[in-house]
Amino acid sequence: MAGPNAVFHKSRADAPRGFFEAEAAGLRWLAAGGARVADVLDVGPGFIDLARVPVSRALPEAATAFGATLARVHDSGAPEFGSPPHGHTGPLYIGEREMGSGTDSRWGRFYVRERVRPFVPLAVERGNLTSVEADLVERACAAVDDGPLDATAGVPARIHGDLWNGNVLWTDEGVVLIDPAAHGGHRETDLAMLGLFGCPYLDRVVAGYQDVHPLADGWRDRVPVHQLHPLAVHAVGHGRAYGAALADAAQQTLALLR
Repeated sequence: MAGPNAVFHKSRADAPRGFFEAEAAGLRWLAAGGARVADVLDVGPGFIDLARVPVSRALPEAATAFGATLARVHDSGAPEFGSPPHGHTGPLYIGEREMGSGTDSRWGRFYVRERVRPFVPLAVERGNLTSVEADLVERACAAVDDGPLDATAGVPARIHGDLWNGNVLWTDEGVVLIDPAAHGGHRETDLAMLGLFGCPYLDRVVAGYQDVHPLADGWRDRVPVHQLHPLAVHAVGHGRAYGAALADAAQQTLALLR
């Protein structure tokens, strides 16, 4: 049994239903797909105990290996777009916010319905997105909903769903993932989030990824589309700058799909 210094304990007295259970299910699902994750030692209403991860510095070789592993995790798949981690029947969360649990056979329809549109009115209400910008985001959502990018998704990938650099821990043995919002999605979404918030040696991560699973042509042009989701989430609770960035990503999405 792990000693007290080897345990990372998280708790919230006000944790919503299934909050830490969703995190545990996501970590186990990603691990089943081949990812290295923080081991779940115990979980229950209001808490989760994880094996503490000893972090070190990022290295190019580890970044390449991480990219290859991420591609394999994505390739392990999911039943549908939006599918939760296997066996999890409760709500899904990204950070502290609940996100949609609906599934779909079409990526574009799923993405805007469950991952972008629900956060827009909240961002407007908080004063972080103007009504004019919200209309711009809605027009971008409608364009994606029409399905022009569905073919780029292929089959649903098993994605981390909140893959910003803070959830990528560099260790002497390689990258360990934490705090997922795991679900069936588009493989480009995880890579776009790494690009949005920065990741050491991202070019090496992408190279390692492409060695295992080459990305569809034009994937770099589609990055703003996949950043609509994290930017919408951040526009709700992290300030006006994210609302402006969301509107800019929506404008780029419309330019791409015209």
